[in-house]
Amino acid sequence: MQSVVKAAGVGQLARATTLAVPTNATLPAVSGAMAAAAPRSSVMTQVRSIHAGNVDVPDFSYYRRSSTKDPAADSKTSMESRAGFSYVLAGTLGVSGAYTAKALVNQFLSSWSASQDVLAMAKIEIKLDDIPEGKNMTFKWRGKPLFIRHRTAEEIEQERAIDPATLRDPQSDEDRVQAAEWLVILGVCTHLGCVPIA
Repeated sequence: MQSVVKAAGVGQLARATTLAVPTNATLPAVSGAMAAAAPRSSVMTQVRSIHAGNVDVPDFSYYRRSSTKDPAADSKTSMESRAGFSYVLAGTLGVSGAYTAKALVNQFLSSWSASQDVLAMAKIEIKLDDIPEGKNMTFKWRGKPLFIRHRTAEEIEQERAIDPATLRDPQSDEDRVQAAEWLVILGVCTHLGCVPIA
């Protein structure tokens, strides 16, 4: 052990090996009651000298830019190309982050809108040619009955002859319909929710 310490003091730790340290050194003999309690084990010591310049450092010049391979070169000459790369990278990350944030916000706001089944019930397409003149048909729209009547010319004249002032809801027939021959009514009772049969 003294030879190892001496070699380290002189600066020759690189040449120190495990052979300079006794591998089977035992504890000194102890007499009396301590001898019974003292364990009989050997001390294993190993000196590693990988820091003393005897390990090959890998060469990473293949992965470096050609403008930064020379350690004596001034870094200001390659500043523009390195800064340009940093700006492109930062801009790409910024655009990607903005797009991701936009997608998350759109998804969050779309979760508040009506579901697909509700939107499907909100729209209805009816082929009016299937309804003959003087007849009416009932359709379901948003869970409510929708009455569509194909009125005749006599029914249109009869309805327009009524004075709107005599009605409970004074409104002329021209204001109630968009096309005179078609009467579209949402028939739901406002009292008990009953459905008229007419």
